[in-house]
Formats: sequence, structure tokens, C-alpha cells
Amino acid sequence: MLISFLFCTFAVDMKKITRYLVWLGRIHHSYGFGIQSPTDYAFVRFVINEHSPYYAYSQLDDLSDEWLTRKLGKLYFRLANWRQPSIIRWDEYAPYWQAGCRKVSLKKDIDRIELVRYDIQESENLTSIYNKVDDKSVVVIEKIFKDWKQWHEIEHDPRTVVTFDLYYCGIVFFDKKRQKKNYKVNF
Repeated sequence: MLISFLFCTFAVDMKKITRYLVWLGRIHHSYGFGIQSPTDYAFVRFVINEHSPYYAYSQLDDLSDEWLTRKLGKLYFRLANWRQPSIIRWDEYAPYWQAGCRKVSLKKDIDRIELVRYDIQESENLTSIYNKVDDKSVVVIEKIFKDWKQWHEIEHDPRTVVTFDLYYCGIVFFDKKRQKKNYKVNF
């Protein structure tokens, strides 16, 4: 009984320690430091790392007890609020997407990507996603820390233009009018 209690306590503490180590390792990438593009800087400051309380945060906090789900959910809320898509592929973060953009319709299958969340470990082929994007598309790729090789392939793919590595997820833009750039952000 004591051993299982100590193991559970140690496992919880290891998650916190890992979280703090990731944060400390990326501290020099905070708040848009080193980003020269005004558009990318504004995106990092006012969408990714926005800390002001939004109108829906209190109701969204009740949706999950896990800190990472809440953190990513709030990011997806801010992305939907910023992008204002008309259609999104339905997923478990649907309440966050809808809170950020009330006019969005959620569908299982979509022909064109405006804003979508994709797990890097999903079996869906990235080529099928690339065939549905345009210059205004935004793709969020979760769990990039579990497959760095594939994330780096996405960063260097000629179809992607601007990428943001947030450790827990990556955000990809496809706007061909912009210069190719890969950013690491402390999220």
C-alpha cells in the first residue's frame, strides 16, 4: 500500500518536473523574443501566449481535470477566436472550438481545411491534409514531442511555410506569400 502511494506520488511529481524542465529549456523563446516578423510576433503574443482572461475560460475550465487538456483547449479556443473559421473537423475539443467561434460548423469529413487539429500519431496520411489546405489554412499537430522526426519533416516540407513548435503541439501555416520560417515557442 505504501509503495503504491509513493509510486503514484512520484509519478505525479515527475510529470510536474518534466513540465517545468520543458518550460525552463524554452525560456529564451518566451513572449516572441527573437521573432522579427510583426505578424508572427503578434500571433505568438496575442494568440499563443495570451494570458488575459477570456469570456469563456471559466466554463471551459470545467470540461477537463487534466492540465494539458485545459491548456491546449484554451489555445484552440484562442485559435478559433482569432481565425474565425466557418467549418472545422469535429473532434473531442469541439466545445473549445465552438466557444471561440460560435458560427463554426463541426463536421466529420471536410473538403477544405481552414483550421484543424491533427495528432502526429494518427494513421491519417499527411498528404491527404496537404491536399485540402490553401494559403489561409492553419493546421495544429498535437504530440510533436512523441515523434520529432516527423515534426522536422513537416517543418522542412516545401508545402509548409511558417511553423511554430510549442513542444506539446505544432502550428503550421501555408501562406506562400510569406517567407519560410520555423519558430520554437515557450508555451
